[in-house]
Amino acid sequence: MKLIVQIPCLNEEETIPQTIADIPREIEGIDAVEVLVIDDGSSDATVEAARAAGADHVISFAQNRGLAAAWSAGIDAALRLGADVIVNTDADNQYAGSSIPDLVRPIVAGDADMVVGARPIDQIEEFSWMKKRLQRLGSWVVRKVSSTHISDATSGFRAYSRDAAIRLAVVSNFTYTHETLIQAGRTGLAVAEVPIGTNPKTRESRLFRSIPEYIRRSVGTILRIYALYEPLALFNLVAGILLAIGILLGIRYAYFMAIGEGTGHVQSVIVAALLLMLAAQAFALGLLADLIAANRKLIQDARSRLREVQFRDGNDH
Repeated sequence: MKLIVQIPCLNEEETIPQTIADIPREIEGIDAVEVLVIDDGSSDATVEAARAAGADHVISFAQNRGLAAAWSAGIDAALRLGADVIVNTDADNQYAGSSIPDLVRPIVAGDADMVVGARPIDQIEEFSWMKKRLQRLGSWVVRKVSSTHISDATSGFRAYSRDAAIRLAVVSNFTYTHETLIQAGRTGLAVAEVPIGTNPKTRESRLFRSIPEYIRRSVGTILRIYALYEPLALFNLVAGILLAIGILLGIRYAYFMAIGEGTGHVQSVIVAALLLMLAAQAFALGLLADLIAANRKLIQDARSRLREVQFRDGNDH
């Protein structure tokens, strides 16, 4: 059984050597451990530092494409190289390499398709009180949307079985963490989590410039992915809200009509009628989106079968 640890990175010349050095090369149940570095258009000597540190494979982008694209390229490359298990970790050495055996153990045992490394959020000194609260809130939302029980939804320290890696697909250009978790939960993959260790912070996050930006982009990603997998539920929620407001306005107008003051509240009837029409349209759009989602599922199943053939026996045909 081959394990490939993939490391997406951008300008990590200073940290990539230690990240690679901390990766254990002998793990129970694993015959071979290889390191794959995905250089996302670095302008420093990241590639040279990675090779000097012992990276077995290096992919380089001519320009920056973003974390989600780097993650996807790494998954495809790992499958071509014959990986049975793929671990993704960050190049800034945030996650303890010594936790990799714990991360892959449920997959090796056949108990999980995807395993998320849960950080001790409350014990991380670099995280502010606000960031800890937002982490917990965000993870709670993702748990509800994905129907999983993962306590650290933003953790990028994850392990994937070969089957899960073939089936998962990222369409976001922001990050893969929320999307793959929601997708895994909604497509029936067995998702588990294990506690992992972390190292002291080596640099500030490059994924977002501020907490408000992170919230805005994360909320957009969650809604988009949920709409892909549960469009009818989402549109029905919108339709239900519009319908309830429309009915309340209609009742309000009926009340004023009953006491003889209806002529002064005609606008309530107009707004109520408009809201009821919008509710009907939202419901119709939900049905249409649900049909599109069913078609998308068939396409995704066909894509998975094609990728199984493409990456069979570690060969890219």
